[in-house]
Amino acid sequence: MIDHTGYAVSDLARSIAFYEKALAPLGYTLHRKFDGGAGFGVGTKVDFWIGAGKPLDKNHIAFRASGRAEVRAFFEAALAAGGTDNGAPGTRPHYHEHYYGAFVRDPDGHNVEAVCHEPFLG
Repeated sequence: MIDHTGYAVSDLARSIAFYEKALAPLGYTLHRKFDGGAGFGVGTKVDFWIGAGKPLDKNHIAFRASGRAEVRAFFEAALAAGGTDNGAPGTRPHYHEHYYGAFVRDPDGHNVEAVCHEPFLG
């Protein structure tokens, strides 16, 4: 089980603003902000960190959504926050039959995803 993850971003203030808006539909909030970094989480657990620095590579991170509507809300919020489309909400049957995800690029080009693994119930 993964406890937390994170990566470097080139403009901390810009990335904080992006992630506050993009992750809000998934229940994430900014929990901690300190000189050089910030932590986001759901409830009291911080599990996603960003830090000021030179991104070494483009990363991929997927956040679990509780349903397809949440995936769509994430996608819309991320685009409104300045993200770029990297895969509109939809099924990805090449992963598995119920995989439903949406992908955006954050301001540094990292691939950020929201995904639901539950079957569509209508």
